[in-house]
Amino acid sequence: MALSDTTEIHQFTCLDDNFGVLIHDKETGTTVGIDVPHAGAYQQALEETGWTLSHILITHHHWDHVQGLGEIKTATGATVIGPERSRQKISELDRTVEDGDAVLCGPYEVQAIGTPGHTLDQISWFFPSIKVAHTGDTLFSLGCGRVFEGDMEMMWSSLAKLLRKLPDDTTIYCGHEYTEGNAKFALTIEPRNEDLQARAKEVADLRALGKPTLPTTMAREKATNPFLRAGEASMAAALNMDGKSPEEIFAEIRKRKDNA
Repeated sequence: MALSDTTEIHQFTCLDDNFGVLIHDKETGTTVGIDVPHAGAYQQALEETGWTLSHILITHHHWDHVQGLGEIKTATGATVIGPERSRQKISELDRTVEDGDAVLCGPYEVQAIGTPGHTLDQISWFFPSIKVAHTGDTLFSLGCGRVFEGDMEMMWSSLAKLLRKLPDDTTIYCGHEYTEGNAKFALTIEPRNEDLQARAKEVADLRALGKPTLPTTMAREKATNPFLRAGEASMAAALNMDGKSPEEIFAEIRKRKDNA
């Protein structure tokens, strides 16, 4: 039986707009959590599902992704894996990875994709056997993270790497529920994008019902996310930036979003 047939995924809200994610294999009992914004929310999710946390993957060092880590590690004994660049900032790490490394979490091989820009230590995690990725604060639905520790060229390079490495049918989880605001901004960039118009309506309907807008898919983001589309000729035309490089177009979109 394929792993995709025995895998269950539970996404839940943490803090105001963060997400916790649990990936569980029914055959082995392996349960992988990704980031721990709040220990209480994780404890509740584990109680509701009846799962036992075995591994925790960390995307980056920001407090709203790791502040519950120590408490949940003590409570569960889970193995914590995160970026080598976080070693001095996250004391709970049992193992660290660099870009291109792969780790085993029970039956899951998980690939570490270095995607710096938001922070220098940011890792996106890809589970190829179940076609799932968690992009932390690098790639959001219809958006991307603010560039805090890196620069614009670095952030575009990271997004371009995700475009290369994640197949269209990859299911994307990320760190925050920012999609409604991202949709409103995206429409200022590509108002005639029919795929974006449809996604924006779907997002508004979901949020009106109090439902999450995630996960998304790589195919959907390629069609609607202005930051991922910086290399498209249609985006250059929409911004009157014909002949400019994708890096320059990305930087212009990010600047507009920062000032919105």
